[in-house]
Amino acid sequence: MVDTAVAEERHGFQAEVSRLLDIVAHSLYSDKSVFLRELVSNASDACDRMRYLALTQPELAEGDAQYRITIEADKAAGTLAIGDNGIGMSRDELVENLGTIARSGTAAFVQQLSGDKAKDLSLIGQFGVG
Repeated sequence: MVDTAVAEERHGFQAEVSRLLDIVAHSLYSDKSVFLRELVSNASDACDRMRYLALTQPELAEGDAQYRITIEADKAAGTLAIGDNGIGMSRDELVENLGTIARSGTAAFVQQLSGDKAKDLSLIGQFGVG
């Protein structure tokens, strides 16, 4: 009888992050106008989150309960500005979510909800690719 035991080896997973980001960006955003959809969907989610939270915290909606998304083009400057009057993000949320592939503040928000609350809330950006 031959002993065929193999010693266990462990190797860490590695990735070239800049190349991975390039692959993800090109496969997700093959159409150059997709960025606009992402920004508008983020603004929509911010308004929906504010609307939802204002149901139990009415002070959040004081002064302006008409949620809206604005799109302003400045041809001379070559800019397009997307704005909203939704929930916004804290400094900690910005640090945690921006620049991290597949991390979604919206998905984290939905996870905090339970049962019917999560089911009844229809938010767009839950995949962290915007």
